Amino acid sequence: MSDTGTSFSALLSLLRYARGYRTRIILASTCSALNTFFDVMPEILIGIAIDVVVNQQESFVASLGFDSPKSQILVLGFLTFVIWAGESLFQYLYLILWRNLAQDLQADMRQAAYDQVQKQDMHFFESRSSGELTAILNDDVNQLERFLDGGANDFLQVFVAVVLVGGVFFYVSPTIAWLAITPIPVVIWGAFYFMRRATPLYADVREQVGTLANRIVNSIGGMVTIKSFTAEERESQLLAEASDRYVKANRQAIKVSSAFVPLIRMAVLMGFLATFIVGGFKALDGTLNVGAYGMLVFLTQRLLWPLTRLAQTVDLYERAMASTRRILALVETQPNTRDNGELQLSSPVKGSLEFDQVSFSYKKTEAGVHDVKLVVPAGKTTALVGATGSGKSTLIKLLLRFYPVDKGTISFDGIPIDELRLHNLREHIGLVSQDVFLFEGPVFDNIAYGNPDASIDEIIEAARAAEALDFINQLPDGFDTLVGERGVKLSGGQRQRLSLARAIAKNPPVLILDEATSAVDNETEAAIQRSLARLAKGRTVLVVAHRLSTIVSADEIVVFDQGAIVERGTHTELLHSNGYYARQWQVQTGSTTST
Repeated sequence: MSDTGTSFSALLSLLRYARGYRTRIILASTCSALNTFFDVMPEILIGIAIDVVVNQQESFVASLGFDSPKSQILVLGFLTFVIWAGESLFQYLYLILWRNLAQDLQADMRQAAYDQVQKQDMHFFESRSSGELTAILNDDVNQLERFLDGGANDFLQVFVAVVLVGGVFFYVSPTIAWLAITPIPVVIWGAFYFMRRATPLYADVREQVGTLANRIVNSIGGMVTIKSFTAEERESQLLAEASDRYVKANRQAIKVSSAFVPLIRMAVLMGFLATFIVGGFKALDGTLNVGAYGMLVFLTQRLLWPLTRLAQTVDLYERAMASTRRILALVETQPNTRDNGELQLSSPVKGSLEFDQVSFSYKKTEAGVHDVKLVVPAGKTTALVGATGSGKSTLIKLLLRFYPVDKGTISFDGIPIDELRLHNLREHIGLVSQDVFLFEGPVFDNIAYGNPDASIDEIIEAARAAEALDFINQLPDGFDTLVGERGVKLSGGQRQRLSLARAIAKNPPVLILDEATSAVDNETEAAIQRSLARLAKGRTVLVVAHRLSTIVSADEIVVFDQGAIVERGTHTELLHSNGYYARQWQVQTGSTTST
């Protein structure tokens, strides 16, 4: 498809998406057209006024029944007031309508794009950077808003002005009309030519915006690493290079769009000169009314000069369509993991899990799990251990349906999880991971995140159960203390305890601990272990661990190696079997017996 066709395709896609706004679009367009109508009328009144002064009782207004020249002037004065009032009224209305439409549509599109992002599985986030997604949801949506604020109205008004003024020209003098409209094909050709040239350039601009945003997001997020490695100058240079690529891409687009205005000016000049000279000759030889000549001279600029706005409008349009393509592509992206389930877990939820010959491989790699068969009884604690990359955390992600399984079935209380509603599945699972994410805001809100309806007493009890209450009370504002972005104001151990409190407040029948104690000190680990011992009672617990000392009391320990189960049993049974687990235990503790 040609670049111009791509822009029109994007426009049609936008109109299809905005079909719920059709009435408002029609109303705003009508007000734009009426404003243009009233905007053109003063030039016509000038011609009529000249006709009144020159011809008096023989003027056009006199033929309407106003014989006195003074009465004719008064009538024209009244019409002038009505026309200016009408122009002002409809300008106010179209500004209000277009701008409110732009606000509502951009908010709707941003929300739709964000909701679609939330539906994606983890494959999507592995292939798309956070900076790119941020640029689409923010900068691209704002770019579309800018076009709807003014560009759409400009397109309409130029079209209406050409049709309306062109009609007057042909009514008064077809000869001059043909001369006056001669530049219009040149203008249209120029608009399409520059549109074709600009489309790929603005697509590149939008891509560079995403790259630049990603660089900024990564740099700010990794500021501790940057400072610790004294890489400030290097990162500054990388940002300068990304910024320079964005500037160069924009410069190319600006070079093309800027050339449009001089072309239009010369076309307007040709049309104006034709009307000025030919019309003047006709007025001199008496074949054209003097008032009509004056009107046509003024209307020539009204006909042609608005076309100069096409340069800016086409520029705005191309930027908006480049953004529209990115927004709608995001909105239309379908997740690999579909939420097609119709079933819900029956109350009370027991929490039994079964993995039946489950296989999964990450894209472009053989890593994953292979033919895993595992039953996790309700109310029991099952530990998953093994080397990094052995498949432990992958199994957890498959249970949460972050990825779709390639083969096999995972069941929750006997129901295959792909037959369950996704929300219903995940609301009965609590996850405490190694990489704790806290949201910017107060401690209270972070604990209540999994259960927004929890009472103050429930939140306090969850904090106490996670052994987090003491340090929370010592914070400057207690539960109202702001944790900072990603919890940066708290220590790693404090963040981990808040994460555990968040899971406790959710009170799920299944609790997953994915390396939850691997990055904390011994005191924090001991506190978390005490919390888990209480929390495990009456619920199913899946523990992924490298520290074998943390899972010795598990009801069953399942050992993974290269994506497959190689051993299983209790801590004592696995030590006696003298296999993989026993060797790792010896490496970590220097002992071959249970402690």
